[in-house]
Amino acid sequence: MSRRNFHRGTEAERRHDLIEATLEAISETGLQGATVRQIAVKAGVTPGLIRHYFDSKEMILQEAYRVVIARLTEKAKAVTGTPEERLATFILINLTEPVANSASLSLWASFISRVGVDPALAAIHREGYLSFRHTLEELLAEFLAARGEAAAPARCRTLAIAINGILDGLWLEGCLAGELFEDSELVAIAFSSIGALIGHPIGPPAATEQDRKDSDALCIHHR
Repeated sequence: MSRRNFHRGTEAERRHDLIEATLEAISETGLQGATVRQIAVKAGVTPGLIRHYFDSKEMILQEAYRVVIARLTEKAKAVTGTPEERLATFILINLTEPVANSASLSLWASFISRVGVDPALAAIHREGYLSFRHTLEELLAEFLAARGEAAAPARCRTLAIAINGILDGLWLEGCLAGELFEDSELVAIAFSSIGALIGHPIGPPAATEQDRKDSDALCIHHR
């Protein structure tokens, strides 16, 4: 079991370090195995210090789940550009690294198994889902309005629910068995399916200079 040096910064930074240690513990042993003692070992602190910041294991697990949900949605919410570029980027982000990978799936699966029986986790899940869906509804409204179409809230809501279902399904397939698909195959399926659903063809956004730099860096790393 790895042990990190505890970051002695502000209270917010210390809480952040403890949550990161919690997520590492959950990745290795699941929710049940991630005891306060194990989290303390991973963080390089005493169990007493954890209790100073979090009243119980349940509380630190709740904060950790908020972080998991935020990481799955925060990049998608920060998209920029034209309405089409924003919608396309939103789709792409949700099916590529770092949102779509085995680590994200492992953490999500650990928590989702408890959502149905833990009201606090269920509330966090609901909040994250609604926030994500509302963002998608706004993107769809802007996309449709830019094409001179009516963007009634009811229509955007229905489309957002359907598109979220498509993204969730493809995300799961990619995370569980990514080696079974060609490069960008799932992304292409997402764009063609969503384009058919909204009645307008839509494709991946053009690569930015930062995207190219990140891609070059990744290639160099794997050489």
